[in-house]
Parts: sequence; structure tokens; C-alpha cells
Amino acid sequence: MKKIITLLAIVGLFSLQSCTVTDSGSIVSDIPTSEIFEVSTSFTSTNGYSKLIPLNPRIYSSDIVLVYRLSGTTSQGGDIWKLLPETHYFTDGTLDFAYDFDYTTTDISVFMVGNNLQTVSTNYRLNQVLRIVITPAGFSQAIDKNNINAVMSALKVDKSQIQKIQM
Repeated sequence: MKKIITLLAIVGLFSLQSCTVTDSGSIVSDIPTSEIFEVSTSFTSTNGYSKLIPLNPRIYSSDIVLVYRLSGTTSQGGDIWKLLPETHYFTDGTLDFAYDFDYTTTDISVFMVGNNLQTVSTNYRLNQVLRIVITPAGFSQAIDKNNINAVMSALKVDKSQIQKIQM
């Protein structure tokens, strides 16, 4: 009888190791639950050179937010995305202006900083496209965050799946 119970225990142990279940009973996937979306905005004195993006639903406090700005296109027509913060300098090496952001579980604030933002070219202030990536913290440590294509590939997200949000 002891041999049968031991055998059943071993078989049960191996069969239960094949999947992971959370406390709520849902199966955990190897691909993290992430969200990628785009927002267009202009940075002007009227909005304090900033854009507040509400998050609905709110994100987990353990999530990481990455913000990219569309800075141009390649000669082949591909997009060039720069990870924020992004700093621009005068030719003498002093700070001209920068894009930066902060976030909470309920919103993301993207803003410009600098000495005289009204003098920054409209190419850098108006009609800016921002791509927001929200992903679990543990997953974001394993990818090259400076390369948006690597991030999207790791998250298994195609460009056609990105939501464009009008605000």
C-alpha cells in the first residue's frame, strides 16, 4: 500500500509541474501582458510644454513605462524612435532642451524642459508622436529598451496592433 501511495504522489508531482497557476486560477503565459499605444501632441506655452496621458485602467505599481518619440524616418522610409529622456544641446555643449516623462499608476506626464522653450523649433514642439510601452518590470530588464523594434519583437507585438489614441 505504501508503494502505491508513493507512486501516486510521484506521478502527481510530475503532472502538476507542467503549468503554472496564479492565486486567481488563471494560467501564466511566457509572454507578459503589455500595452503599446501612440499619442500625438504639441508642446506649447498653452499646455505648459507638457502632455498628461490618463491611464484607464490603471497600471500595476510594478509595471514599467517606456516612452519613445518619433524623431524622423530613415532613407528607406522606416521610423526612427528615440527613448525618453532625450536631450538636445547647443553647439557649445550646454543644454538647449530635453524631453522627459514621469508616471504613476493612473497617468503619464510627458514634458519638455529647457531654458527658453518658446525658441525651440516648431519641428521639435508641434505634432509630436509618442509611443508608450507599458510592461512588467521583470520582463523589461531582459530587453534592449533603446531599440523599440527589439522591445516590440520581445513582446510579440506587430506595428498594426498599436492603438493610436486621440486626445
